[in-house]
Amino acid sequence: MKFFKSNSEKSPKAEMSFADHIDELRGHLFRSAIAVVLGAIFIGINNKFITQKILMGPTHKDFLTYRLLCQLGHRLNMGSQLCMQEISVKLQSNTVAGEFGVFMNIIIIGGFVVAFPYVFYQFWKFVKPALSSKELSNTTGVIFWVSVLFFLGVAFGYFVIAPYTINFFANFSLDDNIENKWTIMSYFNTIVPLILGAGLAFQLPLVMYFLAKINVVNSGMLKKGRRYAVLGIVIVASIITPPDMLSTIIVSIPMYILYEISILLCAKVEKKRKKIEEEWS
Repeated sequence: MKFFKSNSEKSPKAEMSFADHIDELRGHLFRSAIAVVLGAIFIGINNKFITQKILMGPTHKDFLTYRLLCQLGHRLNMGSQLCMQEISVKLQSNTVAGEFGVFMNIIIIGGFVVAFPYVFYQFWKFVKPALSSKELSNTTGVIFWVSVLFFLGVAFGYFVIAPYTINFFANFSLDDNIENKWTIMSYFNTIVPLILGAGLAFQLPLVMYFLAKINVVNSGMLKKGRRYAVLGIVIVASIITPPDMLSTIIVSIPMYILYEISILLCAKVEKKRKKIEEEWS
């Protein structure tokens, strides 16, 4: 990223003083905060549906993921092997403001998720003046792709990673005399990072693309590190899924596909750079 450009590339915003940049940033942050607040209001109005059907969804035995996996198992003549066990856990609130605290977290984080495309748009507007016209030509559609990948990641975290994790811990027991009684805050603090983390993890191809643009990584590095990447993906998938091979594969495949897409994007950047170098030589 260039913060100092040639005179022909400078924009009025690029020539602003540090104080002006701070004021500009404050404006973008303010507009982003307004968008998050509006998203939070929407979540707050629909809090019953969002809490019962979405947030608590993975604790219900008729959750979409559980039903689809069970149907898949029967079609593959595996019987009930892929059917998730019934969640045997009771959620409780053991502090005075426990449920209210979770409610506030739900509307704030939910507001951010709803407003994410606009929040990123504001971030991009702040960064954009620092880029040259050549760099901008390589970032066409960045807001769209960042948003799409984020929501795909959130969906993957919610429908795949979260239910596997919740089901595993709900049915894990050291002794039959030990009863699982989770606090609602503990449940929330477990499921939300998994979902948001998946949303961020799905940004991997774009991150690698921009790192390739500034020559920090290349396709050769990623290819050499493929075996280690696969091992890391499988280990993480094994930890967050029940102890069966198919569950691990279901979680691992999308992450591996993202890694391969990253290699292809890096190779595309290198091919374009080589073409430009040949034209100048």
